[in-house]
Formats: sequence, C-alpha cells, structure tokens
Amino acid sequence: SRRTDVVGKLRRQLMATEEEDTLSYPPLNVTTGNNICILFYASNFSLKANSSVFIDLTNTTFVRQNVDLSYSDCSDINTTLSLKYTKPVNGISSLEIRFLMSNKFYGSSARNWSTLDSVEIVQDEGKLAKFNVSVISAPAEYSFHCQLVGTSNLYPARLIPSNDEAKNWDVFISRLQIQGFNIENNQFSYASDCTGFFTPGIWMGLVTSIVLLWILAYGIHMIMQLTTNSRFDDPKGPALSVPQTE
Repeated sequence: SRRTDVVGKLRRQLMATEEEDTLSYPPLNVTTGNNICILFYASNFSLKANSSVFIDLTNTTFVRQNVDLSYSDCSDINTTLSLKYTKPVNGISSLEIRFLMSNKFYGSSARNWSTLDSVEIVQDEGKLAKFNVSVISAPAEYSFHCQLVGTSNLYPARLIPSNDEAKNWDVFISRLQIQGFNIENNQFSYASDCTGFFTPGIWMGLVTSIVLLWILAYGIHMIMQLTTNSRFDDPKGPALSVPQTE
C-alpha cells in the first residue's frame, strides 16, 4: 500500500531523492478556517509577455509571499488557486494567475482523480489568456509533481493556448508540485509524477535494439542459406560441363 502522509515525497520511489532536500522555501498554501486546502510549490515560476517582458514570480510568490490569495476558492469538487500580483513589472499594474482544478470520479479506474483543467492569466483586470492543460492529473488523495510545465512543446506537461490572448504569453514552471484536494496534516501527500514509464530514452533504446536484432536475424538467415557443391571436378574423369543459357 502507498502512504499518503510522507512529508518530502516529491517523486515516485524510483526517482532520485537528492532534489527533495534542496527546498529553500516552504510551499505556498491557501487556508480555509484552520485547514490548508491548497498547496503549491515551484522552484522557478516565470512568465514572458509578448516575447519581450520577462516576469520572474518565484521570490514574490514563495519567499516574500507578496501575493494576494483572497480570490482562491476550495471545495470538494472544484478548486481555484488564484495568485494576484500588484505591479509585478513596469507596464503591468495587476496580474492574476488562476489554476483551475477539479475532482471527479472515473468508473474505469473506480476512483476519484484530481485534474488541473486550465490555467488563466488576467492582465490589468481585463485581458484574459486561457490555457488548456495536458497530462496534469493524479489520484485525488495524491499531489501532482512535474519537472517542467509550460508552453514549450518540449515540456512533458504543456499549457496549450486556447485563445488569441494566450499566444502572447510564455509560461515556465520548473519542479511544479500542486495539490488541491484531500490535504492531510497540512502537507503534500505522496506525489504522482508526470513522467511516464516509457520515456524518450527508453523508446530510443527499444527501437535501436529491435533494429540490431533484425540485422542479426537477417545475417543468421543468410548464413543458414549457404550450401556446398554436390559435385566436384575429378581430374581423372571427364570435366564438368556447365551449360550456358542465354
């Protein structure tokens, strides 16, 4: 059975644990009453607007925690983590980033799964950029962890623009861990990681092995087809005659 009360579990058990000891600041939390309902952590949380304006929100969010969380909302079905910043950079008076999560029951797995459905960026109370999210889900009693999350096609978990305004933003989040449901003891539960079992390296190794095995099998097959002559030239007898046909 898997434990859900482990403090520092940021990976699956087979992944390296050195990075777990390098957390320089605690995760951001949203509290309702005396209980924490949302936990959020990232080692790097930054944006780029219009491919030119770089916004680093890491220290503001996690170290100084100079962020407004009052618009966040928690429930057993839908949870919204709202991070609102005042004048994060020159030219932007306000910036709000929303992480919209849901908790649903799936009959195929006979359990509830929490999913990060979308991410929204609201600039200056008006411009809304919305992103659909791929591959960010976990059993409802777990947290979710991913090494790289963002708008790049190279990231294992992608934020896909769903409107024209979203195309003006680039998002980069490293070592994301988030949990919006079933938080026990005010700490992250065991993490479900976005890295699947078959990584690109494993696929490359399998394909290379199959090609080499095919070459080996073809070579063995050709060697087995080699035959020796059934007759040999006898110097004391008549010479062998090989008919020539056109």
